[in-house]
Amino acid sequence: MNEFYTVVGAVLPVFCLALIGVILRKVDWLTQAADVSLMKVVVNVLTPAFILDKVLGNQALHRPENLLIPPLAGFMGVAFGVWISGQAARRLRLGSESVSRTFGASTGIQNYGYFALPLVEQLFPGQTTGVLLVHNLGVDAAMWSVCLIALGHAGWRQWRRLINAPILAVLFAAALNLLGGDAWVPKFAMVTSHMLGVCCFPLGIVLTGAILADSSAELRQDPGWKTIGWSCLFRLGLIPMGMLGMASLIPASRELKQVLVVQAAMPAAVFPIVLARLFAGDPPTAIRVVIGTSVVGFVTIPIWLHLGMRLLRLD
Repeated sequence: MNEFYTVVGAVLPVFCLALIGVILRKVDWLTQAADVSLMKVVVNVLTPAFILDKVLGNQALHRPENLLIPPLAGFMGVAFGVWISGQAARRLRLGSESVSRTFGASTGIQNYGYFALPLVEQLFPGQTTGVLLVHNLGVDAAMWSVCLIALGHAGWRQWRRLINAPILAVLFAAALNLLGGDAWVPKFAMVTSHMLGVCCFPLGIVLTGAILADSSAELRQDPGWKTIGWSCLFRLGLIPMGMLGMASLIPASRELKQVLVVQAAMPAAVFPIVLARLFAGDPPTAIRVVIGTSVVGFVTIPIWLHLGMRLLRLD
């Protein structure tokens, strides 16, 4: 029981930061006009600094299995989630083909950044964060391939989006780590990276909360309870079981198992709302999935983290 309360204590700060973002938006202290510039700072400056801080000197990333298996696990987890969610949406007749496609793409990909990383930091301090960052290379690849295929769009232009600051930072930092860069990178550079990286996820989560506050306004006339209910069943019920089953079967290191426990418990990622708007999906469906799984996830995340750690013998 003490372990369960520890998990709850790790989850609560993440939701509190998101709630602060909602409140700041409601009182107009964090305006929509600031979103783009702040997000550019988070993605292009703070996140690469955080990655360098967590990867350089990480001994777990000297082991080949922690460089090769995590991206594959990340890709397969999303591919499984998108496929099973898309098939279910058609059989359940949730709406038009666009609705079914968006349901699959939105429900199938978990929040792998701003929610997952702080939880890994609190529950498994040390080297696991670096393994999560490598794992997320596979999730990013799946988002720009599997999710876009689910939406009916895929091509070279979309794949080029994988060339971005966070992914390049992971590749650069992992290579530098293998070369023993922590021994000769100047200390002031690492201290600077640490100071910037500490700012990354509090600001990112607050921004996420503000974006969700904007999106929630679009659902006042038609909440779409059926879509929300089924997305919660799949994203917070069936998909976690599949991901934990995969974690128990693949040759995963302890660090990767810790990563997959957190990933399995996550609600839907926020970015598919943007994908639905850019690639002719159904944005209200994506909004319902994200908000519904995020709210219900407040209850289910501690439960799945607790069960997952027991199942994979991480307690």
